[in-house]
Amino acid sequence: MAELRENEQKTMLALERLKGKGPVDQIVKVSALAHAAVMRAALSLTAKKLVKTRERKQTVIALNKEGKYHARKGLPERRLISSLIKLGGEASLDDVVEEAELERKFLTIALGWLNRKGWATIKKSVVKMLKEPPTGTDEKLLSLLDEKGPLIVEDLSRELQRAVSVLKKRKLVEISEKTLRELELTDAGWDVVKRGIEIVEEVSQLTPELIRTGRWRRVKLRRFDVTAPGPVVYPRKVHPAQQIIQRVREIFLEMGFTEIRGPIVETAFWNFDALFQPQDHPAREMMDTFYLAHPTKGKLPRRDIVNAVAKTHENGWITGSRGWEYTWSLDEAKRLILRTHTTAVTIRYLAEHKEPPVKVFSVDRVYRNEKVDYKRLAEFHQIEGIVMDKKVTLRDLMGTLKEFYLKLGLKKVQFWPSYFPYTEPSMQSTVYVPELKTWVELCGMGIFRPEVLAPFGIKYPVLAWGGGLERLIMLKLGVEDIRHLYKNDLGWIRRTPICQ
Repeated sequence: MAELRENEQKTMLALERLKGKGPVDQIVKVSALAHAAVMRAALSLTAKKLVKTRERKQTVIALNKEGKYHARKGLPERRLISSLIKLGGEASLDDVVEEAELERKFLTIALGWLNRKGWATIKKSVVKMLKEPPTGTDEKLLSLLDEKGPLIVEDLSRELQRAVSVLKKRKLVEISEKTLRELELTDAGWDVVKRGIEIVEEVSQLTPELIRTGRWRRVKLRRFDVTAPGPVVYPRKVHPAQQIIQRVREIFLEMGFTEIRGPIVETAFWNFDALFQPQDHPAREMMDTFYLAHPTKGKLPRRDIVNAVAKTHENGWITGSRGWEYTWSLDEAKRLILRTHTTAVTIRYLAEHKEPPVKVFSVDRVYRNEKVDYKRLAEFHQIEGIVMDKKVTLRDLMGTLKEFYLKLGLKKVQFWPSYFPYTEPSMQSTVYVPELKTWVELCGMGIFRPEVLAPFGIKYPVLAWGGGLERLIMLKLGVEDIRHLYKNDLGWIRRTPICQ
């Protein structure tokens, strides 16, 4: 008895008044305690073997909006047959519908159920009654739900339980499950109750008033169970995808890189031409790239840079290349687009920073005219980075990316030869994902070609890499559909840990 807390005593007295057992909701009313307080007391009393807790599932059925409408107006087939009786048992379909004032959207349903229930036949738009229509169990259940509100399916008669599936099929009801918890005194609990329970007020906080008056000697201080589960709290937090983006930024900064940003709306010159991508390349078609309708043209950089890029495209200029051997168009280069990659940001930066060392990265949004599905979006994030220095090699680039992936927890990395229009040599990085037991492609990488660097007067090797960030985020979060990252599913956001 001395170990029983105030709420536990009140719960046991409530069970005594209920003759030893009762559902939690009833105990809440009798004891005047909050539902959470009764459940906490039940857990403690169960551990002390004074109370037994039982659970059983209940199926609750309730009318939805359409169900309530038909409960008041009558089922569509009932309205038709009632009108047919008024018209003498046989009439044209139009007359019956008009008499019933039946909405057109319910007509097909009504005719189908008239035939299914065998109440009437329809031939050549004439409706003829076959028999006096009895009140069906579906109508009885509909009326009962309208009168009494939500009902427990298990408490219904077998006849009405069969009608539940009919109303469910007709989408007139909503069905849900709830857990009913019931408490019952054990033999030990009855012994405690029979000896008598005197409720002693408990104090949860030692106040200055209690100390000053000396009342603290007479009151019972409530014990706190620090191991008891607390209420579920959903604090404000950064979106899981944004957490990983922030971690990617932190890793590059730790490795000595500087973050750069650039415009979302870009000219085709910086997005394509400056990167030695020909103007007839398929990626520049409207089916792959978003072009602005207004304004359509943007400004280009200094004429000497533009002329150098033009010559490089047409004949290779001073690079030793043959170029693409076509007539380069100034108007095509001026077209405004939503940038398709953040390489446009890095090449802009290089044009202004020609002397080594340069170590910069970008994590930002890019846009492509993609059909949205489980692995593609029209708007997504891209990781982009460059290193420019004297005598840097492909081995340095491979080591940089290996270190980056290692900091993300991806230990096994491989590199494969690949092709990209503006790097040579080019490679593709793949990482082994233990959870998937497979290798996954992540970033493309390589050394910028002379055709990219020469027009800007850059004389040192530039290591570059880039790739979609969403694929990496999906791997880290265990998400299979890329759309899930942006649908704002609060349940998923709450369940995803703050620290990855």
